Amino acid sequence: MTPSGAVTVTPISGTQDRNAFVEFPFRIYAGDRTWVPPLRIAVKELMDREKHPFYKNAEVEFFLARRDGEIVGRVAAIIDHNHDKAANEKAGFFGFFECIDDQAVANALLRTAKDWTAARGAKFLRGPMNPSTNYECGLLVQGFEKSPMVMMTYNPRYYATLIEGAGLKKVMDMYAYESTPGTVQIDRIRKVADRILQRTGVTMRPINVKDFDAEVQRVWEVYNAAWEKNWGFVPMTKEEFQAMGKEMKMILKPELVLIGEKAGKVVGFALALPDVNQALKPANGSLLPFGLFKILWHQRKISQGRVLALGVIEEYRSTGLPAAFYAELTKQAEKAGLTGLWEMSWILEVNEQMRHAAEMMGAQIGKTYRIYQTP
Repeated sequence: MTPSGAVTVTPISGTQDRNAFVEFPFRIYAGDRTWVPPLRIAVKELMDREKHPFYKNAEVEFFLARRDGEIVGRVAAIIDHNHDKAANEKAGFFGFFECIDDQAVANALLRTAKDWTAARGAKFLRGPMNPSTNYECGLLVQGFEKSPMVMMTYNPRYYATLIEGAGLKKVMDMYAYESTPGTVQIDRIRKVADRILQRTGVTMRPINVKDFDAEVQRVWEVYNAAWEKNWGFVPMTKEEFQAMGKEMKMILKPELVLIGEKAGKVVGFALALPDVNQALKPANGSLLPFGLFKILWHQRKISQGRVLALGVIEEYRSTGLPAAFYAELTKQAEKAGLTGLWEMSWILEVNEQMRHAAEMMGAQIGKTYRIYQTP
């Protein structure tokens, strides 16, 4: 039954509204065991326009939708100046979208985001981005039966209907490839990887955590070079990359962060993370009073992982080096005890080289995420 009353959408104002924005998803996903509640403190840090480095080159407004005084949805409207410079376009983005199953509410939220970004020069609205492709992004449209892995999105099935009902169309799909130790012909893959490394002269090594800041600097330079021609790519500032590195340092395993070098020059890297979502779920979004203990307890039981990023500079992309990175990560993951599901995500549907490398490993598409855009 659709509630009566007009929908009003207003910017958040003050601590009470901010807390309501953070808390609203807990209502949407109540009883959904597949959802992984985010840490509330982490969401607040990502929303902090004064401190988070993303906002040094972006404008963002956070909105709440209300009907008869009750919160029924939320959205963020985003202008990303780094994206516009890199892509040479005037884009508006929406993100942090959560909504009850009501088309009128979704229409009001997305119309507000479109109008807000258009008033700042945007020619179209694209999303969801939380807040860019360097963070969580995309709407889950296939693969609802499994919980999301670390830094991947999850949403109700009806969100696609609401977004399409508001007039947005698919502009790009992104795939999460999945494999398990049983699906990977590891001996054959390792032989191929060895030949690739021998032919290219590239050596691989784990990240040196004792020289972490300098290592992050090296990887940052390759990151922006390796992804610069990818659809939707937004260059990360050094401050953003360093901030993300500090967050990941708490959960990463050095042997799962591989750096490829030739003659002392970094030519590629691969980053995989243990799926900390397996440990976060029992905490239900809170560190206190017992959430931290639950995370620490369940962290010991993490059995799966995600290849978060894998990139090589342009001159090495056709050498098969991505497959060599995948093979080495698989070997190291097995040593680290991550013997469960292994996800490679996300990979653009048009990225044939990376898709081929994943499929060489015996991986198959397990989930599909979609980016929408106004006509």
